[in-house]
Amino acid sequence: MKKNILLFILPFVSVFCSYAQYQFDNVLYGAAYYHEYMPNDRLDEDIRLMKDCGLTVVRVGESAWGVFEPQEGVFEFKWMDRIINKMHEAGIKVILGTPSYSMPAWLAYKHPEVLAEHTRGNKAYYGIRQNMDFTNPTFRFYSERIIRKLMERYANHPAIIGYQVDNELEARGVNNHDYFVGFRNYIKERFNNDLNLLTKEWGMNYWGMNINTWEEFYPRDGVTNPSYKNEWERYNRKQVADFLNWQCDIVNEYKRKDQFVMHCFMPAFQNVDQVASFRQMQYPAINVYHDVQAGQDGQRIAYAGDFMRSVAKGNYLITETNAQGIGWDAKNQRPPYDKQLRQNVYAHLASGSNMVEYWHWSTLHYGQETYWRGVLGHDLQPNRIWNEFKQTAGELKEIGKKLVNLQKKNKAAILYSHDSYYALEFMPYTSKANYPVDMVHKALYEQNIETDIVPCDMITDFSQYDMLVIPPLYVATDELLNKIDNFVKQGGHVVMMHKSGYCNEHSAVRATLAPGPLRKACGFYYQEFSTIDPMELKGNPFGLSDQNQISEWYEFLIPETARPLAYAEHAFFGKWPVITENSYGKGKLTYIGTYPSQELLNTIVRQVAIDAKVITDDQYKFPVILRSGVNPAGKNIRYVFNFSEEPEQIKYPYKGGTELLNKRNIRKDEELTIGSWEVLIVEE
Repeated sequence: MKKNILLFILPFVSVFCSYAQYQFDNVLYGAAYYHEYMPNDRLDEDIRLMKDCGLTVVRVGESAWGVFEPQEGVFEFKWMDRIINKMHEAGIKVILGTPSYSMPAWLAYKHPEVLAEHTRGNKAYYGIRQNMDFTNPTFRFYSERIIRKLMERYANHPAIIGYQVDNELEARGVNNHDYFVGFRNYIKERFNNDLNLLTKEWGMNYWGMNINTWEEFYPRDGVTNPSYKNEWERYNRKQVADFLNWQCDIVNEYKRKDQFVMHCFMPAFQNVDQVASFRQMQYPAINVYHDVQAGQDGQRIAYAGDFMRSVAKGNYLITETNAQGIGWDAKNQRPPYDKQLRQNVYAHLASGSNMVEYWHWSTLHYGQETYWRGVLGHDLQPNRIWNEFKQTAGELKEIGKKLVNLQKKNKAAILYSHDSYYALEFMPYTSKANYPVDMVHKALYEQNIETDIVPCDMITDFSQYDMLVIPPLYVATDELLNKIDNFVKQGGHVVMMHKSGYCNEHSAVRATLAPGPLRKACGFYYQEFSTIDPMELKGNPFGLSDQNQISEWYEFLIPETARPLAYAEHAFFGKWPVITENSYGKGKLTYIGTYPSQELLNTIVRQVAIDAKVITDDQYKFPVILRSGVNPAGKNIRYVFNFSEEPEQIKYPYKGGTELLNKRNIRKDEELTIGSWEVLIVEE
């Protein structure tokens, strides 16, 4: 009997023992692998190169439905049997994806009703992935069948450590009739079938758009009502979560207890309810693509990790990231400089990732992503990137056990609002980012204020934090605003940006003095606001060397208990303070009633962080980036990065310990030189 047949018999004999959820005893380091894309059969050669460079995990199958089922009801699995068996023989772990994000041609041909329809009569065509109405019953029927076929065949294979359900799922503009009917039913449930309540909360009498029967409820195509639009986005997020949980239900019927289920999210966090989507998964994963070369700064890596770690309340996985140049064409090919690939791996681990995988192992020779380059280039030979992968894999084999399962407990958090993001897109006040969460994260990241990014819909209390930084919280319930009020009252420090508290949960403006329920905590009210051109702050109150500027928006704050911190240098606007600080209970709330420059925001955030004892006054700033966590042995792990082309001189700011990469002792306050694109990792 051949060895590959034995692999499908042995699991039934030995697998059904006692299992715990998959435990990472070392960092996994690998790439997505698609042998079905290869111009020739080179499986053995690929595996030889994988073993030679220390690769430990591959991700397979998530876009291969048309190969698994080339005709309706005709299933072909032997090609994947061979791949998984050979990976197992080589000691390489496998993550198997359900292939629902790329449907086969026969399905679109026989059932065109599964293709997505968009607003104003637009529709999707076959020829690209993620072109379906994923709620369509016919699509669900065929999706369930292929998922069950895959699970029946592979669930007991010893190489498979986990399953990826779908891939980068978002609603992507689905607007089919049945999808709309589902939305109407969702709204009926949300408003207890009460049309009078819906009319009141959404203000549907405006322009005479009130309805008297549910049959009159109009589709999304021509809608102008902000409340409708925001609820539609909530519904999109709910449908994504429901579809992922539906797939998890199927996979969980088959998977072993020692296997995990995950989905790879994208850093466009506004499009998905990650909390609801993650409900039945063991690990969330995220696909992070970012600048390299002179633009490499690590922020996008930290931004993605800070969100995923908060959703998981623990560790997460990186399923895709840059190996070489990326893009749907060749116009922006920027491979990393020497040492940057390695540095990025440790940046992911420093944020709490347990796995780093590239998209993908080898570069495609055809198709839309011909120039989205993998570890190997078009020539499929070892290269500079492969050599750096090999170096990094060798290091991880030796020290990865000390870095995996890192636990982080941060004192600061960014409060993230899906609803405010969309509401400000529907009712914009600037041509810049209307919901500047990236700007807020940069202000924390570049000053080494480690942070969580916490979605509003998962918060019960903020007591674990000393400091909150809140991008424009334009849409919020009274309950959430009262929690922020209580956080300040109990001793917390808040930096809050403009337009916060202005609308209720229905995107309707509160009929009270702004900022509504936040008035006491903020210590002011306002009745007017204005769009503004860029202007300076009077007297440069924060001592900025550059960018003493505000722009876009100005709220006419009228202090009650708040202390003014800054006014505009302007004959009219300068009558009202635009940045204030209010002592309230045991805490403080600093409010920015304008769009600050990045340097101004950085300075305000830093001052509050020092006041809250989150950092000290001598904390290093970018390009020196500090990250910390505790490993399973209870030891502090300290990362020190230099994200620049020039060496950086520092005094080591922590207790002494062992530098793991170079195996030498480092003392507190020891003067160190960190080379360009380098990292120090110290175990205390």
